[in-house]
Amino acid sequence: MSSSNGTSWNFTLLAHHELNGFGGMGEGMSIQRSRDGRRILWLAHESAPKNFTGIDVSDPRKPTIVVQTELPHQQMRSNSLEVTGDIMAVAYQVQKAGLQPAGFELFDISVPEHPRSIAFFDASGPASRGVHQLWFCDGEYVHMAAGAADFTPTHPFDDQFYRIVDVKNPTRPVEVGRWWLPGTRQGDGHAPPKRHKPEADSGFRAHNTNVYPQRPDRAYLGYIDGGMIILDISDKASPKMISRWDNSPPYDGFTHTVLPLFERDLLIVTDEALWEDGRDWPKLLWVVDGRDENNPVPIATCPAPTPDMFKPNSRRMGIHNIHENVPTPYSWQSDQIIVGTFFAAGLRAYDISNPYQPKEVGSFVPAAPSRSITGAISLNDVFVDERQVVYAVDRHAGGLYILEMNF
Repeated sequence: MSSSNGTSWNFTLLAHHELNGFGGMGEGMSIQRSRDGRRILWLAHESAPKNFTGIDVSDPRKPTIVVQTELPHQQMRSNSLEVTGDIMAVAYQVQKAGLQPAGFELFDISVPEHPRSIAFFDASGPASRGVHQLWFCDGEYVHMAAGAADFTPTHPFDDQFYRIVDVKNPTRPVEVGRWWLPGTRQGDGHAPPKRHKPEADSGFRAHNTNVYPQRPDRAYLGYIDGGMIILDISDKASPKMISRWDNSPPYDGFTHTVLPLFERDLLIVTDEALWEDGRDWPKLLWVVDGRDENNPVPIATCPAPTPDMFKPNSRRMGIHNIHENVPTPYSWQSDQIIVGTFFAAGLRAYDISNPYQPKEVGSFVPAAPSRSITGAISLNDVFVDERQVVYAVDRHAGGLYILEMNF
C-alpha cells in the first residue's frame, strides 16, 4: 500500500501515539503484565526531558499513557531499559564524561502509575558517560555497556565496556565481572587497536550485551568498531573472549546488535547507520554461520534498502536494531523472521528460512512526523510481543507505531 501518509507492505498500522509530544525514543522497549492484568509497554527516551513512558497496550488499537517521568537534567538520556516481573532497570548516559547521575536505576513498577526507585548503581567517573545499554532478563544480573570511575580509556571514544552487576538483592546492586577489548584501557598491557578512518571512528566500545537462557555461559556483544564478540561468562568474575568477527574495514564499523539463533547455529548482526544523507550506505543486516563459535563466518546479508528511496535530507539510511528475541514471557520468539528498524527506511521484515538467500517480506515507512527535525521518519527500535503485535518507535518525534504482521 502506498499513499501520502507513507507506504506499507504486509504490515497493518493499528495505532499511532505521539506520546504527548515527547516522541523522541531510544532503544529500550519492554512489556510488563501488571497485577491487575494490563499489558504495559515501557519505553526509554533518546533525549531529555523525559526519562521513560509507560503505555497501556492491552488493546493495541487504543494505546493509553499511564505514566511519563522526567530526567534529573537536560544533559542526559535514559535510552535503554528492560523489565523482569515488576522490576525495571533503566540506563542513564550523560552527554559529557564526569557528569552525574550516570549508571542505572532499578524501579518497582508493581503499580505502573507510580514507579518507585529501589536502587541506583553509579557508573559515573572522570572518563565515564555512564550506561548506554543494559540487558536484564533473568531477574538476577544486569549486563551492560558502561563506563566506570576506575576505567581510563586509551582513547576517549573507547569509554564503555562490558560489565556484569548482580541484582539478586535489588536494593544492593554489586558488580561481579567486567571485560574490555584488550588495548582499550590505559595500563592493561596491550597495544591499542588501530583506529578506523577519522570519519568512521566511533570507538572500540561495547554496545549491546545480550545473554540468553539457552547459553547462560555466553555473552554476545556488539562492540561498535570492534565488531561482534562472543564471550565465555561461565565464570562471571573473569569473562574470556571466545571469538571476534569484524567486517570493518572495508566497511564502516559500528556493530550494534548480535542475535544468536541457537537451534539454527546462526548469528544475526547489525551495523548501525550513522552518517548524514546516507554517506555510509550500505549499513547491513548480516547472517553469520555460528556452527563453530571459534570461527564465525558471514554467509549472507539481507537486501538493503536503496538510496533512491530516501529524501535528500534524511539523516540516516540503514539498519539500526532488530527484535532481539528477548527471553521474557511477553516477547515473540522467531528464528525464521527478522524484523528491524532502518531509520529513514522505516521498518522491514526478512524471511531467513534459507539463510543463504534472505528475502524481504514486509515494510512500513510512515510519513515524516510533523515535528521531525530531518523532514523524514527515523524509526529507531522495534519490539514484537508474543501476540505478534509489532511496536516501533521514532528517534526524533514520531513516537510509537503499533502494527500487525500480514505474513
